[in-house]
Amino acid sequence: MSEPSIHVDTFIRDNLPPRELWPEMDYSVLPELVAYPSRMNAAVELLDMAVPAYADAPAVKCGETVWTYAELLFLSNRIARVLVEDHGLVPGERVILRGANHPMLVAAWFGVLKAGGIAISTMPVLRERELAYMMDKARVQLAISDIRLKDDIEAAAAKSATMRAVIWYGGEGEDMLETRAGTKPPAFANVNTAADDPAIIGFTSGSTGTPKGTIHFHRDILAVADTFIRHVVKIRPGDIVCGSPQIAFLYGLCAYIPDTMRFGACAVLLERGTPEALLRTIQDEKATVCFSTPSGYKLMLDAAEGYDLSSLRVCVAGGEPLAPAVFQGWRERTGVKIINGLGISELLHIFISAADGDIRPGTIGKAVPGFQVRVVDGNMNDTAPGEIGQMIVKGPNGCRYLDDIERQRAYVRDGWNLSGDLCRRDADGYFSYEARTDDMILTGGYNVSGLEVEAVLLEHPKVAECAVVGTPDPDRGEVVKAFVSLRDPAEASEATARELQDHVKAQISAFKYPRRVEFMDELPHTANGKIQRGALRQMERERAVGGAG
Repeated sequence: MSEPSIHVDTFIRDNLPPRELWPEMDYSVLPELVAYPSRMNAAVELLDMAVPAYADAPAVKCGETVWTYAELLFLSNRIARVLVEDHGLVPGERVILRGANHPMLVAAWFGVLKAGGIAISTMPVLRERELAYMMDKARVQLAISDIRLKDDIEAAAAKSATMRAVIWYGGEGEDMLETRAGTKPPAFANVNTAADDPAIIGFTSGSTGTPKGTIHFHRDILAVADTFIRHVVKIRPGDIVCGSPQIAFLYGLCAYIPDTMRFGACAVLLERGTPEALLRTIQDEKATVCFSTPSGYKLMLDAAEGYDLSSLRVCVAGGEPLAPAVFQGWRERTGVKIINGLGISELLHIFISAADGDIRPGTIGKAVPGFQVRVVDGNMNDTAPGEIGQMIVKGPNGCRYLDDIERQRAYVRDGWNLSGDLCRRDADGYFSYEARTDDMILTGGYNVSGLEVEAVLLEHPKVAECAVVGTPDPDRGEVVKAFVSLRDPAEASEATARELQDHVKAQISAFKYPRRVEFMDELPHTANGKIQRGALRQMERERAVGGAG
């Protein structure tokens, strides 16, 4: 039985989907999860509870700034006081966080949760229109923002019917959050939230329409650390954790806050996680754990010459499939086997993965302890080993969309989360990723996984990066097309295109080879470094309509 909510502002709880549309969420599968109290505040569990053991240990670093666990606790308490005492925040109200990776963003996140608020982390690249949508959808009352990003959020706030104030940090003056927090006592009476009170909202990218608000409870934040990290990644006290993702993304938020601080480690934050900046950080900070994307590791691998990466113990890749060529190249360069993982915003973090001797290159891994994962056909029947089907999942976390019953109804079936990912499961329980349900290329009656073709192309020494999508064709419906970025752009030619096509034909079935090859100086990427295959598919559809080749 759930504990009564502590929320005074109940808008988010009132706009959760009906209980009958929730997926099954089972906390009895692991002793760590069973032990969760019915009332808990994730900020208290991650920070206050850590201070007795790690008070003087570094919790977060950024450039010359280093804060211990105790210093981070005191600042978070002061920020919570600013929110409550100066801006009237009551439990359940929403606070947008806006900025590149920075310790103040971490302290503000803790401060919001300590005060019983709901934190909404947003990408620095978002513009006025996108921010205004989130403010309206979640009825946001407050924002904490880097002063350098003032224009768009200030304009969005001016249009909002619910926004009371934007609190700035990163500048000079009495109005800055740093100054105001410095006037507050370092203690705060933490709000005793229910374990299933909403704590954060992550908005999806909106690639399939308007962005969806995925709601996550206080217990969900702990569960991701106590499943994937505790049982697979195994972060430990003293680890130095770095990476390329932004805190604005759930992958980055989890990596630097619950994943790191649940286990007494230290997060080293990069404002811009470029390959060179991340390589330099690993070398200079003696980082032991790295979070990035497969594309990020590929780009780092190309630039790794001359860097000392010997401190690395664990590397995690999420967000897209990991090509065997990247796995092998990184292992040869560093001696570390990359831990691949598949997660979705609706479940907050990764739930399929494998580490150490359990890694099988070319597969994602197995279900993370605490989760059940199946591959099914359209009737929810398990497919035979090796057959493609939709991956479905259930575990301690699950999909709850904000005020979006139709999407909720489409995402949850018979208690399972329908991921929208096409996978294969072998007889040993290992999952291989094929595509999104809308990403398979149907050409001349054959199904082709663009990711399989990409993995082969990436093995060619001339290829720096590539993306393979279906492009409209009057005879075959679609044909396979490769967008390729070469290590040496001067080699872009018809001869090189034929060389790459022949390379694919020699490695996999001939019907899968890219009948069209287009060279690009740089492929389009999302803000967190993932290749935008959807943008390339859309471009090809528009070209077809316009009569372009």
